[in-house]
Amino acid sequence: MNYDFLSPARIVFGWGRRHEVGQLARTLGTRALLVSGSRTLDANGTLSEIEQSLRAAGVDFVRVGNVPREPEVEDVDAAVERVKALGPGPADFVLGIGGGSALDLAKAVAALAPQSDSSGVSDYLEGVGRGLKLEQTPLRVLAMPTTAGTGTEATKNAVISSTSRRFKKSLRSDRMVPRVALVDPQLTVSVPPAVTAATGMDAITQLIEAFMSRRAQPIPKALCQQGLELAMPSIVEAVRNGECQWARVAMSHAALLSGMALANSGLGLAHGVAAALGVHCGVAHGLACAVMLPVALRVNSEVGRANLVRLAPLITGRVWRPEDAAVSAVIEHIEELNRQLGIPAKLSALGVTAEQVPELVPASRGNSMSGNPRDLSDAELSDLLLSLL
Repeated sequence: MNYDFLSPARIVFGWGRRHEVGQLARTLGTRALLVSGSRTLDANGTLSEIEQSLRAAGVDFVRVGNVPREPEVEDVDAAVERVKALGPGPADFVLGIGGGSALDLAKAVAALAPQSDSSGVSDYLEGVGRGLKLEQTPLRVLAMPTTAGTGTEATKNAVISSTSRRFKKSLRSDRMVPRVALVDPQLTVSVPPAVTAATGMDAITQLIEAFMSRRAQPIPKALCQQGLELAMPSIVEAVRNGECQWARVAMSHAALLSGMALANSGLGLAHGVAAALGVHCGVAHGLACAVMLPVALRVNSEVGRANLVRLAPLITGRVWRPEDAAVSAVIEHIEELNRQLGIPAKLSALGVTAEQVPELVPASRGNSMSGNPRDLSDAELSDLLLSLL
């Protein structure tokens, strides 16, 4: 058995532990290049609190970027130029705080700012541009998630989109894993119910797909099982009662585990199609994953039977006999969970049309799809998408 396992060098997890950010930041350097998410962080005083903690620890800071949506090429290039103008040195690091989009921007800025090449991020993305590689070591990253979904605080990539060129691709390197992941579930309390549902289902989809991936590895599979044990009983409560501490803690922990799992084992069909739906149809990532998960499980049910049987007790809460009953129960349980969370069963409910399917098929062929347990032809994928309209 041969495998590698990547994870943040340090994980700090717990309710209220954001107050330790200054001390943790001081271990990385003396100037934080701050990248943040939505304006809510300013409005509710979170950023002010973070900045006060940095000052108390003797860490200077400069705000270099913020993004309230999934980062696009222009967002990355502009933030990188701002950082380069500051002349980053050994004492500088990037502090990213926000949802997965903000952390993606933070990681991309940290990766590209030290590069001597003046090319924009497009030339470094998978399958786009010139395929440039990161020659210089990225800046260190301290990642603070404010949602429980993508697990970006523990992954080795940053997902970047382009509206004009219609792509959603990853900047990827083993050296992009954040040095410190500071996960305070209390930061997720203000997340609205619909976003809690979508991001939570993103984490659940990642846990299931990483477990079933053709590239699945032993440690990630164990993390997936632990993550599902936490997430399945908690997501509905987190949506219904956003201030429920145990539910928020469980979902934040599950999301963190899902990030480590996908970083090492890859994903599958649901995430592959979700990327295409985001670019071509404007569907939010977590929502797209949630809609696609039941059909992805159905498509992979034969080749992934043994894995689904192993996951069935964690997903449904009971052991099933015979195996066919376990596989069906998993799919039905996920479908019922989506109904409880108000997530539609059809892509047509998200505004997707049959006319868009021909461009969705090739756009789904990315890194995530390559991990799917079984291959799908273009015709099969097209039929699958049309069946959801």
